[in-house]
Amino acid sequence: MSQSPQHPANFTRYVWLVYLGALFFPPAFDPTADALDWLVAAALIAGFLPIYAATFRTRNDRQTLILIASLAVLALAGSLVNSGASVFVIYAAAAAGGLYPTRRAVAVLTALVGVVAVMILISPDPTSWRLGTFVSALVFTMVVGATSIFDAERGRASKRLLRADEEIERLATIAERERIARDLHDLLGHTLSVVVLKSELAARLVRADPDQAAEEITDIERIGRKALGEVRAAVAGYRARGLGAELDGACVALRAAGLDVEVHADPTDLRPEQESALAMALREAVTNVVRHARAERAAISITTAGSQVRLRVTDDGRGPSGQTGFGITGMHERIAALGGLVEVGGAKGRDDHGTVVEVTLPVAQPGGHRVRARKVGGR
Repeated sequence: MSQSPQHPANFTRYVWLVYLGALFFPPAFDPTADALDWLVAAALIAGFLPIYAATFRTRNDRQTLILIASLAVLALAGSLVNSGASVFVIYAAAAAGGLYPTRRAVAVLTALVGVVAVMILISPDPTSWRLGTFVSALVFTMVVGATSIFDAERGRASKRLLRADEEIERLATIAERERIARDLHDLLGHTLSVVVLKSELAARLVRADPDQAAEEITDIERIGRKALGEVRAAVAGYRARGLGAELDGACVALRAAGLDVEVHADPTDLRPEQESALAMALREAVTNVVRHARAERAAISITTAGSQVRLRVTDDGRGPSGQTGFGITGMHERIAALGGLVEVGGAKGRDDHGTVVEVTLPVAQPGGHRVRARKVGGR
């Protein structure tokens, strides 16, 4: 009964009912017991069950305190005719663990220990058997109550940490949105203002000086194309976290999906746009493995062969479906724009099970970004 009844698993609350068997020990082991003693035990259990069930539906501490008091009174009265009724105090101690603040739970637990002590004092037949029952109830009340308080406090601490994590994530999201807004404003604010001014000028010159108006329109096109390129570069920067971070994220995602993962990366010199494209290709390949492959193992390798760097993602899943999705299409387009190649096919040597995604890019000139080598095996 170490789990607080405030938030137990549904099946657990019924498992603890096995302790009600303590009420049948006195009539079972008392030679003088008669049918009335068995009826008393059954009546005590019948009175206990509705109160016990209600402890799982309480909405506040006031209701919980009323139910705990009811269990204590039932235990105190029942102990006069059946020492096994002292077990009700243990259930009350378990319920007390969910009270808040903790000092209130401790105070109630102390009072319940006092209730058991009173049972010992008012026992009409202080035999060794009855005293043993009460002492056992006293010990279990303290142990179960303390454990329930600890479990409840740990649960509250976990909820506080979860709320803190959610708040941190929310603030980080807000900060990122604000940063993107600032960057886009700085990137496009001036450019769009120039475009508006030149458009107004071209509109005024279209009749008075058509040649000058054409020059302004040509200039507007040039500025627009330049702005479009800057926006694409900025968006690529937002979407890609870098190849090293993407490798770490890929390992986390694959292992979370239950796959055994092996990762190996040679040192490579990549320009920022190459690293960004390769990182996005890795993300897309790993996403496909997690969502569609139904695999048990995956391997990621980044190697340098001659003047090329090669990313290879393999799995032992069900193999390619034959249909090309938007993600793979986008991967082809990004890599092709950098002079690279993407190949997607079935794994060889595995009875046609599995998929291989291979991305090849030209190695950057000296001065590129260097990706640190690593080798990770296992799950």
